[in-house]
Amino acid sequence: MTDIPPYPSSSAGTPAETPPRPAAITGAFWAFVAATLVGLVGAVFLFFARDALTDAMRRANGQNAARLTDAQIDQAVTIGIAVGAVIAVAIALLRLLFAFKLRAGRNWARIVLTVLTALQVVSLLAGQGTVIGYVSTALAVLGVVLSFLPEANQYVAAAKARH
Repeated sequence: MTDIPPYPSSSAGTPAETPPRPAAITGAFWAFVAATLVGLVGAVFLFFARDALTDAMRRANGQNAARLTDAQIDQAVTIGIAVGAVIAVAIALLRLLFAFKLRAGRNWARIVLTVLTALQVVSLLAGQGTVIGYVSTALAVLGVVLSFLPEANQYVAAAKARH
């Protein structure tokens, strides 16, 4: 009569049980969370470094042919700090999202976090790093290393098989 296949039995279509989360994944998750929080602390320090940023911009302004007024310098510093804070919060939220997805066993999140960490390392090596930048980068590198340990690989593979 109809060509509808029979409904599968309860054992045939049951997804595999979720394996316990290994310590390597939990450690990687917390390393990425800590790296993100340390990075946000660095962004908060921008607000306290306003005077130093303003002084540096005034010194740079003295070397330019087109001079800015003090009001323009203050406005540029304020805008720079605000834009930096917004970018830092956006990156922090994305990193946290990816860390939670890694914790759930998503391989794509592990790859994205690895790429972001590589960019963070390159940025640190190319520019003038701060203590906060080095600490944040070290924590992110630790997260990457932990997320690629053998037990983490098995967890991610099992999570992929479940979905």
